[in-house]
Amino acid sequence: MFFKKLKSFIAIFLIATFIMPQSILAYSKYIVAGGENIGLQINNNGIIVAGFYKVGNIYPGKESSLQTGDTIIEANGSNVYSIDDFITAIKNCNDQNLKLVYLRNNIKETTTLNLILDDGVVKTGLYVKDMVSGIGTLTFIDPSTKLYGALGHEVLESQSGTMINVKDGKIYNSTVTSIDKSTRGDPGAKNANVDSNDIYGNIIKNSTSGVFGKYSKEIDKNNLYEVADYKDIKTGPAKIITVLNKNEKKEYDINILQVNNNRKDNKNILFEVTDKELINLTGGIVQGMSGSPIIQGNKIIGAVTNVVVNNPKKGYGILITSMLEEAEN
Repeated sequence: MFFKKLKSFIAIFLIATFIMPQSILAYSKYIVAGGENIGLQINNNGIIVAGFYKVGNIYPGKESSLQTGDTIIEANGSNVYSIDDFITAIKNCNDQNLKLVYLRNNIKETTTLNLILDDGVVKTGLYVKDMVSGIGTLTFIDPSTKLYGALGHEVLESQSGTMINVKDGKIYNSTVTSIDKSTRGDPGAKNANVDSNDIYGNIIKNSTSGVFGKYSKEIDKNNLYEVADYKDIKTGPAKIITVLNKNEKKEYDINILQVNNNRKDNKNILFEVTDKELINLTGGIVQGMSGSPIIQGNKIIGAVTNVVVNNPKKGYGILITSMLEEAEN
């Protein structure tokens, strides 16, 4: 009887062992640290309402109950992936009313837009966008999968603050030409030229943890760093890798002030810039540094994400493990 029960227990144990969900991370233990300045272009899946203009005495867009940040995905029954699709739908419209399907907070809504003929031109009263471009910093490349991560935060449409829903996109070679220094209350920025013919990879995902895709260039595996777990990160000295002049990657000293694993945003690491050269050139953290890898010892621990506006010598960073996990999903 004992052995029967034992066999039954073993069978249940084995079944439970095989079906128990396991959290197995596929990213490499050692990854390539980035730091390169990159240009990026993302095509949105649909067109974003970025603003309104007056036609005659009315605002047709506002009267249709559209709001900035809404994403138009259909017009008169035809899919709208781009501004060209929207123009085609308008040309094919046989009356003044254009029936629209749009997304607001990821919920489908419908409305009718009144088209107005003004001096022989059909006007919608809408400013729309289907693409955004900019610059940032490459954070890492996983040598096993060739997945990369950059920026450490999401890309937004600037007028509405809407997160871009990736249809497709690319990252490119970018050369820093000058720096606008940060001052208290006024974050500065990198200025750069982008070579759209020198493609580094595609863009698959845009999330609060960064921009992700497949890297298409050759990978320099001499620049490998061990991935730090949260418990490995300490307050105290660390470095960031970034480009401030042309394509020259350099390390700059920072001091980590706080580490918080409980935050669900991209501000897990609070740090201050201590490097005199960096402060002299930039005033601290500037726009375009987002994604710059944070290194402590021989480990990569995170990436720069935000500047503290009232004290640009301070900034925030996201944990590298958060970016790697997002790249996999």
